[in-house]
Amino acid sequence: MRNFIKCNLVSHIIHFEYSIFGYLLLPLSLIYGLITNAIRLSYLLGLKKAWRSSVPVVVVGNLTSGGTGKTPLVIWLVLALQDLGFSVGVVARGYGGTVGSNPLIVGPHTTTNEAGDEAVLIYQRTKAIVAVSPIRRNAVKAVLVHSLVDVIISDDGLQHYALARDIEIVVIDGERRFGNGWWLPAGPMREREGRLRSVTAKITNGGRVFPGEIGMCLQSNLAVNLCSGERVSVVKLNNVVAMAGIGYPKRFFNSLKKKGVKLMKEVEFVDHQRYTAKILCPLTSRDQSLLMTEKDAVKVRSFAQDNWWYLPVDAVLSPLEAKKLLSLIITLI
Repeated sequence: MRNFIKCNLVSHIIHFEYSIFGYLLLPLSLIYGLITNAIRLSYLLGLKKAWRSSVPVVVVGNLTSGGTGKTPLVIWLVLALQDLGFSVGVVARGYGGTVGSNPLIVGPHTTTNEAGDEAVLIYQRTKAIVAVSPIRRNAVKAVLVHSLVDVIISDDGLQHYALARDIEIVVIDGERRFGNGWWLPAGPMREREGRLRSVTAKITNGGRVFPGEIGMCLQSNLAVNLCSGERVSVVKLNNVVAMAGIGYPKRFFNSLKKKGVKLMKEVEFVDHQRYTAKILCPLTSRDQSLLMTEKDAVKVRSFAQDNWWYLPVDAVLSPLEAKKLLSLIITLI
């Protein structure tokens, strides 16, 4: 089921939710909805028992398939809690990696082929203890064996009910919201919008922020050269070819245009795409700049060219809302 959802065909269907083809997939959506609801209900009724960690677990997830800004929020939470003196562990499934059921602790030499791009990015940005496993309780156990932590943050896993959680944070794409509201594959939903009634906090990335939601934006200004580490204003790059292999590439391209970056070309790849020099080198000539997301950059450092750049992003919340969100976590520690 998970591999089916992740295929390229579904990515296109999500973007054309109202097409006739999309409606033909409604029977599959109903089956998906029945399965996901049955799984959740089995845990709510106690037919299945979730494993509980000895330290609080905060799940940061989403209701829709595709990028919502979840990983930048995880990084923000980790850094904010570290600044307050807390030790934070992070667990992730490791999408795009080859890790099996045995958990992997991410380290300085861990590759994205092993642990997936998001786990490596979180480790590089925060230096927190990051463990990867498709069975998240195994990842949590690995963190607890490896280090004394005060709290564990799960990057994604809202629908992974086998792991008990103390706080659920849902990140919403403020521009696309919930599309036609249908389950995958006819729509973008992993769970229906009503699931929001039971979560702890709703974070809306960009777009319109509805009552009861916390607004968030992704801030980025300086592009970083992958070879030299040089930092320049992104608008000073010449002849920019932009590429992105994330859940919603157009968000990256649109953000560049809003900053005044003139793009010669936009190149989309699937989320968690594995890159090679053979794939990327032909995208630009020597007088052009290849600009990518930080999530893409962690996968290409070993063969990066001197005209390749990436744009780091930071999640930004209002000070008041940030304090409220952190307080919810701190009261559990």
